[in-house]
Amino acid sequence: MNLTVGFDLDMTLIDSRPGIKAAYQALSAETGTFIDADAAVTRLGPPLEEELAHWFPAAEIPAMADRYREIYPTYAIEPTPAMPGAREAIEAVQAIGGRAIVVTAKHEPNARLHLQHLGIEPDAVIGWLWAEAKAGALREHGAQVYVGDHVGDVRGARKAGALSVVVPTGPCPEPELRAAGADVVLADLTALPQWLTEYVATQQTQQAQQAQQAQQAQRIQPVQPVQPA
Repeated sequence: MNLTVGFDLDMTLIDSRPGIKAAYQALSAETGTFIDADAAVTRLGPPLEEELAHWFPAAEIPAMADRYREIYPTYAIEPTPAMPGAREAIEAVQAIGGRAIVVTAKHEPNARLHLQHLGIEPDAVIGWLWAEAKAGALREHGAQVYVGDHVGDVRGARKAGALSVVVPTGPCPEPELRAAGADVVLADLTALPQWLTEYVATQQTQQAQQAQQAQQAQRIQPVQPVQPA
């Protein structure tokens, strides 16, 4: 089967809390504006501008967002580790001939820097997309599965018609993810390769059964009598 699996980035593939905290602390020191970086990293998932709205007047947010993204590589890349099983999850998709793509709300150049730094090599990276907005990229790349950690990821998967697989490694606990409509809940990404093997086997069995049923239906179609002239 032609399989494409999408992955979220922050708190799904990477634990971005240490790096984001450092970037917020640097922005706070530079601007003289208090930012509770510890609180900010408990709310990861939505676009940057939503978090900055807690600390800056609306008129300043675009400039502060630009500055945050400029300083981000200096402070956030090095301290950010991969989530357990992240690299293996991407490789598991590719090992069976599938495509693994990353669809994230993060500034795309910074997303690529994280992945390069950690040696994680997806087939495509698409940034600047949050929640339902992710659906367009997932459909464009033909993703049948989307793996995330946030209820926004669930909404994006469902709008795209993809299977929503979640890991409760981010800000949303398992009950909240299930209530949002997640189809599959895994403890973390270390469980994904085994789940993927089972998922592919099930899909192949279903496709074989459907093909067999279609063949049987063609064989038993009644012959239409020829009407006399």
